[in-house]
Amino acid sequence: MQNLLTNIRAQLPGELFTTLLENNHLKIERIVSRGHHSPENYWYDQDQHEWILLIQGTAQIGYPDSQSRTLHCGDYLHIPAHRRHRVEWTSPDEDTIWLAIHYG
Repeated sequence: MQNLLTNIRAQLPGELFTTLLENNHLKIERIVSRGHHSPENYWYDQDQHEWILLIQGTAQIGYPDSQSRTLHCGDYLHIPAHRRHRVEWTSPDEDTIWLAIHYG
């Protein structure tokens, strides 16, 4: 047994990605952000669908059409494959902990 809220380094120069489970059809990972965001003008364009749940903190996901979604603790979001998106910002003063499920 493990806990999603533990084993987080005090210093995070970059986002912390931890694969929790992976096979040919599914990847479940914990992502920890602390004031991190996507590089300027960078867009994720993934081959798989992604379902994310914000366990802790606050974050904003942006899309090329200028829509953005602010997520708070407990919010979840489905991002279809090839839906371009980026992390606009995450809480700078606390850990933002995501549970991300990639599938399809």
